[in-house]
Amino acid sequence: MSQQPPQISQQAVLMQSGQLPEDVDTPVKGHDFNAPDGLSLEALMKSFATTGFQGTNLSLAIDEINRMLDCKFAKPEEAAGAAAANGDSEVSNPNPYGRARTNCTIFLAFTSNMISSGVRESIRYLVEHNLVDVLVTTGGAVEEDLIKCMHPTYIGDFHRWPGAQLRQAGINRIGNLLVPNKNYCAFESWLVPILDVMLAEQNEQKINWTPSKLIHRLGREINSPESVLYWCHRNGIPVFCPSITDGACGDVLYFHSYRSPGLVLDAIEDIRLVNSQAVFARNTGMIVLGGGVVKHHTCNANLMRNGANFAVFINTGQEFDGSDSGARPDEAVSWGKIRLDARPVKVYSDATLAFPLIVAQTFAKRLAGRTEK
Repeated sequence: MSQQPPQISQQAVLMQSGQLPEDVDTPVKGHDFNAPDGLSLEALMKSFATTGFQGTNLSLAIDEINRMLDCKFAKPEEAAGAAAANGDSEVSNPNPYGRARTNCTIFLAFTSNMISSGVRESIRYLVEHNLVDVLVTTGGAVEEDLIKCMHPTYIGDFHRWPGAQLRQAGINRIGNLLVPNKNYCAFESWLVPILDVMLAEQNEQKINWTPSKLIHRLGREINSPESVLYWCHRNGIPVFCPSITDGACGDVLYFHSYRSPGLVLDAIEDIRLVNSQAVFARNTGMIVLGGGVVKHHTCNANLMRNGANFAVFINTGQEFDGSDSGARPDEAVSWGKIRLDARPVKVYSDATLAFPLIVAQTFAKRLAGRTEK
């Protein structure tokens, strides 16, 4: 004689469904490799929208950056309307290098490991082609960009060689990348004479040096199209680095202060300047790779205008510890760093995986379209 399952179990497992939220109508569906365009990168990227998890977030980030670019390259009459809606007024250009404002000032912030890795080439592409307007980064990114123009960084391994063995060999490890210490020695030999000249100019011409002015000067001096900073110098893109002394740049400045004391870098002038890039923008977009000081510095500049219009964060941080690095965009909304009507996106991913794909589907497509026209 058959028995019926317990009624409580049937009710729990076979519970009747209610109505889905009104805006939920897209079925989950991944990429079909059997399709005629199954091996197409374009088709694969489109499939992420309905894949779920971080695949969907990646697709949302692509959409958000494309909206950012639609705003940036809006036609003059559309730009004028947007400017009026955002309370724009006729102000002097806050860019120290005369870079013209567009309808959306795009801030690109990234940690030093992005330049240590091959993401450097994606960032260089963006500044070479004038696709972003402001960089915010760390001292490590400044030095790594310059050092790579002198000597390469090598692909290594996360686990193969013990740290003690590498230290004895004079080799530094950045994740699974290896940097011979001679690279930093070459950097010091290159930088010290520049600092000597800057000190003389400070004393003789009363130049008030700032971290961003130092970086602009180094972009000129390196004179290499491989360099991110070179293209920032060429295209009038300011590079802000609140942590300029945290790394090899700081090491060289430390030693230089003993040999030739007196060089001053004014952080206050730079904080006014970076904030002004946001305050006097018609609209702003933030793309932040990683966390820490670069994320907060960029968001805080946008607080000064009551929030960015567009925002994409890419990092692996979690918010359980209350860190700004792991905070979701909604926390930035609560501080007024992202606008209430914005549609920000966070992609939980290593940026070396996500960002080149995003660039391919946004900036690179936009540039190709403009070039074809």
